[in-house]
Amino acid sequence: MKRLLAVVMALTLVAGGCSASAEDGPVVVLASWTGEEEKSFRQVLDAFKADTGIDYLYEGTRAVDQVLASDVQRGTPPDVAVLPNAGVLAKYQKSGALLPLDEDLSAAVTRSFSSPWVTLQKIGTEQLYAVAVKADLKSLIWYDPARMTGIRPTTFAALREYSAGLTAAGGTPWCVGMGAPPTSGWPGTDWIEDILLHSAGPDKYRQWASGGLEWRSPEVKQAWLDWGSVLEPTAIRGGTAAALLTDFGDAGKPMFTDPPGCALEHQASFIMSRYQNFLRPDGTFPKPGTDFDFLTFPGRDVSEVAADLAGMFQDTPQARKLMEFLASEKAQRVWPSIPRANAFSANRKLGLDVYPDQVSRKVADTITTASALCFDASDLMPATMTGAFHRAVLEYLSNRDRLDILLRQLDDVRESIQPGEWLKIHCGQ
Repeated sequence: MKRLLAVVMALTLVAGGCSASAEDGPVVVLASWTGEEEKSFRQVLDAFKADTGIDYLYEGTRAVDQVLASDVQRGTPPDVAVLPNAGVLAKYQKSGALLPLDEDLSAAVTRSFSSPWVTLQKIGTEQLYAVAVKADLKSLIWYDPARMTGIRPTTFAALREYSAGLTAAGGTPWCVGMGAPPTSGWPGTDWIEDILLHSAGPDKYRQWASGGLEWRSPEVKQAWLDWGSVLEPTAIRGGTAAALLTDFGDAGKPMFTDPPGCALEHQASFIMSRYQNFLRPDGTFPKPGTDFDFLTFPGRDVSEVAADLAGMFQDTPQARKLMEFLASEKAQRVWPSIPRANAFSANRKLGLDVYPDQVSRKVADTITTASALCFDASDLMPATMTGAFHRAVLEYLSNRDRLDILLRQLDDVRESIQPGEWLKIHCGQ
């Protein structure tokens, strides 16, 4: 790998008595992006190189956490690593491997992001540690505007009523796919999180995400019951069995058939790229605004978000320059401007004109201007808790009568986790 080759070359230079300055070398970057996403991120890095004259060495791997942990243990971490959620990044902050941003870098982040995002990028500390390279909005319900007429539910009760009305009329309200090996079930955890966040509010949500609120508490139990009440087996395309077997990325396809196989899907903003690549029988692809749009999740005025976060693991001039560049409007404009990439920026200075359609602009506007934002709770939980949450979601869909047993089992897992393993990341308000 190029990154490892660079380390070997550097060690060879030292062994040979050369004194090449660290300021003359490339910046070493590790992230999870491969394939088309890597091509997009390389455009960001190419812009950095053109702007600063600093070259880069990039390694993309889906096993980014494992690779980074190994590099940190060996004492050869990359200059900058981009990790897929705050929970993974915060683990390195607690160990001391992740470096805080200095005063100048912190000022650059504060200038570029709203107050809620500044709080989120502190990952539960008093200092800034991260830059959101790319963001997603999770509190969304997708639909076909040509087929959904009349009421737009603004409360959960209204959403449940609307769903029941579709079922009574002979339709199928919900497109649902839980398949995502080896983390099948996470689309269900997003449901529970959204319901709890929008009913109980950010404070209860944060307590729960950090292990301070029991799964058997009235608020959390009610979130599960509410989810079950809107996703009755008859309200799911193909029933429960189909939901458990359908890949999350394919769940929305029937929304675009004629007649439609389902009318609604609860999914994050990244799903737009999937929708636009669904080839319909007539040879066309769904278009944002014309064929799909979204409702914000009903309830309190707060949104769940996710972000790929860059952190600095080597205090080098190249690393500081890259972190500053990643926070800038110039860098944040690159990825969203790539056709069909459906990437969103949390930079509040980035104009909405960079986005190609009105639906994307609405997503970006919410991400950058929302007054209250919370990271995905299951991303913040210890791995054993997250895994148990995934399994419980799948079991609950299979057998709603097991809820009390499942919540007790989840509390058993919660109580088995040491207090120091929980993260105290606050919502941004």
